[in-house]
Amino acid sequence: MKHQIIIDTDPGQDDAVAILLALASPEIELLGICAVAGNVPLHLTEVNARKVCELAGKHETKVYAGAIRPIFRSLITAEHVHGKTGLDGPVLPEPKMPLQKQYAPDFIIDTLMSRPAGTVTLCCLGPLTNIALALVKEPRIAPRIKRIIAMGGGWSEGGNITPVAEFNIYVDPHAARLVFDCGAPITLLPLDVTHQALTTRSRIEKFRVMKNQTGPAVAAMLDFFERFDVEKYGSDGGPLHDPCVIAWLLQPDLFTGKDVNVAVECDSELTMGQTVIDWWRVSGRETNAHVVRGINSDGFFEMLSERLLSLS
Repeated sequence: MKHQIIIDTDPGQDDAVAILLALASPEIELLGICAVAGNVPLHLTEVNARKVCELAGKHETKVYAGAIRPIFRSLITAEHVHGKTGLDGPVLPEPKMPLQKQYAPDFIIDTLMSRPAGTVTLCCLGPLTNIALALVKEPRIAPRIKRIIAMGGGWSEGGNITPVAEFNIYVDPHAARLVFDCGAPITLLPLDVTHQALTTRSRIEKFRVMKNQTGPAVAAMLDFFERFDVEKYGSDGGPLHDPCVIAWLLQPDLFTGKDVNVAVECDSELTMGQTVIDWWRVSGRETNAHVVRGINSDGFFEMLSERLLSLS
């Protein structure tokens, strides 16, 4: 049986690669893509999601627009990383496929309530605002979720937007706290693992020489995207965060982690958005997430290359 998934995202070059990986994977039935404000404002993220679908030749994919801002805080964006469009790098045409009229949180609710419990996975690549709004509006969806797989947070790596907070969680920490407290099974892929998935020159070149439109476009995205992290971290390539979510769904044996408790700081401005990951289980709090820390990065990029090559 195929993985039935909803992707919630704020594209973002790495979000785009994650969407392409899902669209290129026959094991996945993508029920819809929900856009949220994050890396750039909502009016750009919903357009970017449709651009990526058309790049993959998947015009039939349904894209929904969701939250225009976090639940309580003002929106913080990351054009300094992703460029003014959020997808700077390649020049992608304006999408022709329509934006769906339904509000993204309502689409999430309707999908979870209309399908058998435990069959739909939520793959979250950005701030968790849409998911939190759906949970608040219809709490009955929580036990119906098969699993929430989210890129966000950090433990030993610290943060990438503040000294202790990762961007996706920091943008809407109140939404993240609500999601981690909802009781649904959660897998978290924090900076501790994504910082091991580096877009080295040789890995990007594999995309650049592909004889389709997808591979060279991805190479152009990563050329632009990695410049910020290479300068910041001094690493051999930038971390490819969001595709780890789809990769964990497809091949969890590429990753290692363990079940722990994750709490989200929402009160202190100094540590706002910090994911307090109880790796050594000293807090006494019940486990609420499977936190991933290790990755077979060569296997990850081999799968990614094989899948993207299959797109026409």
